[in-house]
Amino acid sequence: MTDDLIRKAAKDLAAAKSVAALTGAGISVESGIPPFRGRGGIWEKIDPSYADIDRFMRNPADVWNVLIKEMKEIIDKAKPNDGHKGLAKLEELGKLNTIITQNVDGLHQMAGNTDVIEFHGTFAWQRCLDCDERCETSKVELTEIPPRCKCGGIYRPEVIFFGEMIPYKALLRSKEIASSCDIMLVIGTSATVHPAAMMPGVAKENGAKIIEINLDETPLTGHISDYLVKGKAGQVMNAILAEMESLA
Repeated sequence: MTDDLIRKAAKDLAAAKSVAALTGAGISVESGIPPFRGRGGIWEKIDPSYADIDRFMRNPADVWNVLIKEMKEIIDKAKPNDGHKGLAKLEELGKLNTIITQNVDGLHQMAGNTDVIEFHGTFAWQRCLDCDERCETSKVELTEIPPRCKCGGIYRPEVIFFGEMIPYKALLRSKEIASSCDIMLVIGTSATVHPAAMMPGVAKENGAKIIEINLDETPLTGHISDYLVKGKAGQVMNAILAEMESLA
């Protein structure tokens, strides 16, 4: 994280009319949420087949016991960090319009962002398989596995399981947002998992500046992104917002 790049990012954001953000696991690691892939990831502990929709429908109690209960425990404890709060502040300042996220933790909404496109759905909410009634995961009681709605139907997380399609509306809106923003922040993601990985390229093709905030270089660095501010999301966002305040 260099002062020059912080100043550059602050000036670019201050001058921007429409900012979008693409976020990934890296922003939520600072809230104690492990990534799914890679070292220390959830798939090192749990067989990824537990995230398959067919497996859930065959034996929801098994999937609840092994995967969903674990995710509930993680998400119930997690709070937005300075990276999430920084993006909420950018919305408050009238700069950031939409977040496109690969995360399933609901922390952007908890921080205060109001327009969040969740490509992979969310573990923060449950939906009844019978009546479609929704319930926050934090309010679901685990006295019975799988937990049930008051109608007697089984709850399932509103996450996109393996074997389910990314919602078409989410894809369409993301492309529209990427096509119309003048800056896209790419935070905590290497943007290699499709279709979310397409969005920085779509934004770039339509004239947007791509500002990357990541701990290390990614496949975007030097190709799609205009510049990379290295560092933790929370620290970088705090520094950029402080600089923007000094420019005001």
